[in-house]
Amino acid sequence: MVEPEGHMHIGHVAERTGLSLRTIRHYEEVGLVPASARSQGGFRLYTGTDVARLMVIRRMKPLGFTLEQMRELLEITDLLEGRAGAPPLTEAERQSCRQRLETFERAARERCDALRLQLQWAEEFAADLHRRGRHTGSDPAGPQPGR
Repeated sequence: MVEPEGHMHIGHVAERTGLSLRTIRHYEEVGLVPASARSQGGFRLYTGTDVARLMVIRRMKPLGFTLEQMRELLEITDLLEGRAGAPPLTEAERQSCRQRLETFERAARERCDALRLQLQWAEEFAADLHRRGRHTGSDPAGPQPGR
């Protein structure tokens, strides 16, 4: 069966994005990334633009952004990039979208900084455990009474 040119099945999208089929379906159900089309057999079909949207979501998720924030950012980028269905913007609307985008950028940088600090602490903890493991006795059962 020939699919419309440029469309991918959900399995291919999952491979490209590193997201599970279940996760992609969830993002469709909540309206973040609806499938662009359906095959004759009813299978979801996605475009490169859909994959790009999923990558935005995948990058936002570990930074703790909510689904609503993800939706807002996708709407902002759709408006700024003039994607299908997005009305032309006035200069004031374009400026407002840019300001909102800058707010997301600042939040992402702050969250990255917080994650770097957490990673530093986690690495220090792992190194401390490693040092402790090297400096303890060689008997894995620990000290025995009467020895």
